Amino acid sequence: MLSRFLALPAATCAALAFLAGGPALAAAPHVVVSVKPIHSLVAGVMEGVGTPDLLVKGAASPHTYALKPSDAASLRRARLIFWVGEDLETFLEKALATLGGGAEAVALSEQPGIRTLPLREGGLWAGHDDHNHGHAHGQDHDDHGDHGDHGHDGHLWLDAGNARAIVEIAADRLAAADPANAAAYRSNAERVSARLDTLDAELRDMLAPVKDRPFVVFHDAYRYFEERYGLRAVGSITVSPERAPSARRLREIRDTLRGRGAVCVFAEPQFEPALVGTVVEGTGVKRGVLDPEGAVLPDGPDLYFALMRGNARALAECLG
Repeated sequence: MLSRFLALPAATCAALAFLAGGPALAAAPHVVVSVKPIHSLVAGVMEGVGTPDLLVKGAASPHTYALKPSDAASLRRARLIFWVGEDLETFLEKALATLGGGAEAVALSEQPGIRTLPLREGGLWAGHDDHNHGHAHGQDHDDHGDHGDHGHDGHLWLDAGNARAIVEIAADRLAAADPANAAAYRSNAERVSARLDTLDAELRDMLAPVKDRPFVVFHDAYRYFEERYGLRAVGSITVSPERAPSARRLREIRDTLRGRGAVCVFAEPQFEPALVGTVVEGTGVKRGVLDPEGAVLPDGPDLYFALMRGNARALAECLG
């Protein structure tokens, strides 16, 4: 069989090689990514070369995640680890020091080209005129300070500009770790960046009609999305998804719905939706669902695009 293949004309051999998937690429390094949206972007850069491992799978949340033995084994084998940083994946801080010693850990929140935003203090935010940069008011003392020193919001992938920067960072780090496949990584990065440009323009058009309509979210996970598209979130039901809001907080949110004319309150798939029902009961305010991390979406290169479009549609439908 081999002799027959070698006897074929060169052009025919080339065609057969193309149909079989092209020339074989060198084996990719072992890459680990913390959360699904970042994994999706890195997977897009690695497509055709290898597939990164994902730590926080399915509907699990990085806010409450605990490493499994399989995760520890993956970290030990890793050459590259992509994570947001200590403001999001607190479960990884100690593990990286002990399990990922042989890997390059890339904290994306610390990389040039990544825009970071501070956490908002409390669950009721300043008005739209100051673009949500103000401090909270009237918050329950029990809920105050849940964000510690008020660090950065870790959900930075919800800014499409940050997503483009993440793709560039991933391509650079992968090319440096794996020069044999550098051309493939850079070609993939260009393709993913072009998709992100199209997505960004699409979301701007979709959200423009509702950008001045106030709404409340389950927890403060959407600031990058809000500021990218000029949206008007006025508060969150809970400051920290690890802690249930107090009765006083729920009363304040209900007052906010009335006082600021909120159109919709958004739950999340990972957390208890009954709280949203308690908040909106008797107010006439609509309910929706936003998903900052792709909890209900399958892993892979397309997840990021489905995540962003799904959140934009949920906002447009509930606020429209």
